[in-house]
Order: sequence, then structure tokens, then C-alpha cells
Amino acid sequence: MQAENTSGETEDIEVRDPVSAPDPDGVPRRHTRRFPLFTRDTARPEGAGRAANADALAARQWPIIAVSGLVALGLLITALDQFRVGTIVIGVALLTGAVLRWLLPGVGMLAVRSRFTDIVTYILLGTAIVLLAMMAQPDPWLQIPFLKDTLHFTVSS
Repeated sequence: MQAENTSGETEDIEVRDPVSAPDPDGVPRRHTRRFPLFTRDTARPEGAGRAANADALAARQWPIIAVSGLVALGLLITALDQFRVGTIVIGVALLTGAVLRWLLPGVGMLAVRSRFTDIVTYILLGTAIVLLAMMAQPDPWLQIPFLKDTLHFTVSS
């Protein structure tokens, strides 16, 4: 880091850690335990204010609204005594969230962590919910033989 001294010349200042800041004499000193206002070693978060101004922030939230709407629809269908279909809609909502997170550069509050982590999480949870809904008793739509054998082995032992 370079600083300008009283004679107008620039000199190198060694910053000991990311939280240290130079005092009026240009000597780095740790003033506070709070993080600095500007960081140089991390990327800005992908959330709300990255690519849009304050007027457009509400418009950028449509992906989370769409996914939340599908989840609400699935819960409503489940409440209307259609457990399997409602639960599948909830799983499909999470898979839709994964697709939106993959395709769109800015997804507002649908972005929680890194793009990769979000996509993997949405895919795993959505797939698990859909598969469990299809395998639910009675009269499962999907039968996986080794899971049935595993369940009987663990319960009977």
C-alpha cells in the first residue's frame, strides 16, 4: 500500500492484517476489531445491489417470488389432501430454483452462497423431495427394490 507523506512523496506502508489502518503519520495501527469499509481481497456479494440501482431492486426479486409461489402452491395442494402431488410440486420448485440460479446472472435473494453451492443444494434437495414423494406409501409410484430390502433388514433386526 502506498501513502503520501507531508513532502508529497509516496512511500510504501506495510499493512499487517486486513483490519489494520494507517494512522495520521502513515503507520499501520489496528484501531478496531471491525472490518474495514473497503476490502481488496474478496468479491462483492451477488445479492441485492450488485448490478441494479435502488429503483430496480424489487424487480430483481422475481426468481425468489416464483420459487416461493410454487412452494406455496405445493403446500396448498398438500393441504387439500393431495400429499404426493403437492410434495412433488415443492420438489419441482427447488429444481426450478436451481435452473434459475444456473441461467440468470442476477437472481436477487435466490442467491444465498456461491452459484455452485446454491445449484448443488437446490438440485439435491429438490431431487430428494421428488423421489421421496414418489416412493411414499401407500401405492408408491416408484419402487426401488434395494431400498425396500434395506428398510426391511433394518426394521426386522
